[in-house]
Amino acid sequence: MTGTVRDVMTRMVVSAPTGASFTDLVRLMHDHRIGAVPIVDARGVVVGVVSEADLLLKRDPAALEWHLLDGPHRRADRRKALARVASELMTSPPITVSPDENPSEAAHRMRESGVKRLPVVDEAGHVVGVLSRTDLLRAFLQGDEVLSEQVEAFVAGVVPETGTVRVQVRDGVVTLEGVVELRTAARRLADRIRLLDGVVAVDAERLDWEVDDTLPPVEAGVPWVGF
Repeated sequence: MTGTVRDVMTRMVVSAPTGASFTDLVRLMHDHRIGAVPIVDARGVVVGVVSEADLLLKRDPAALEWHLLDGPHRRADRRKALARVASELMTSPPITVSPDENPSEAAHRMRESGVKRLPVVDEAGHVVGVLSRTDLLRAFLQGDEVLSEQVEAFVAGVVPETGTVRVQVRDGVVTLEGVVELRTAARRLADRIRLLDGVVAVDAERLDWEVDDTLPPVEAGVPWVGF
């Protein structure tokens, strides 16, 4: 993906103080139709996150059971199931993202941590936005015409004038056709376009090259035999 998290994040943020009650948090999520709330301290710094999953432990009888051999995860679930305020319910430290980070990095962090949204925080730790899965997927709805213009502008900036590359876009699939100087350059171009916002796939089967620089060098006077 291109751009920054700042370009795609949701700027309206609903947060709650550490002393917010269980009922306050439920009401916030219900009224604003959100699945998680960043928890902030007296300075406005994000110190944790309470999600719907955290609150639902209150309705799970198994989470309230105590066993002698309970591991850390079970103990944490029981603590949250018995919790009354945000400071007891929240997952801390929070997994956050900077507004200047690449959306691809944020998407990777979201997937690795198993969360659906990330608080976006500035250098002081203050929340400036929220990044959700929906925010990251919105780029795929921009339309083929807009995407085509973006890809063509990108190609014009990275392909030397000696090369000729034509771009077609249909349903987010970018088709490249033409000639570049090196085979590795054709491969890199396709790989970089795959990372652009809104690109579903890249078809580079009709993108040719003048020199195959992936072949081993041929020593003078020794013919190269292919396999």
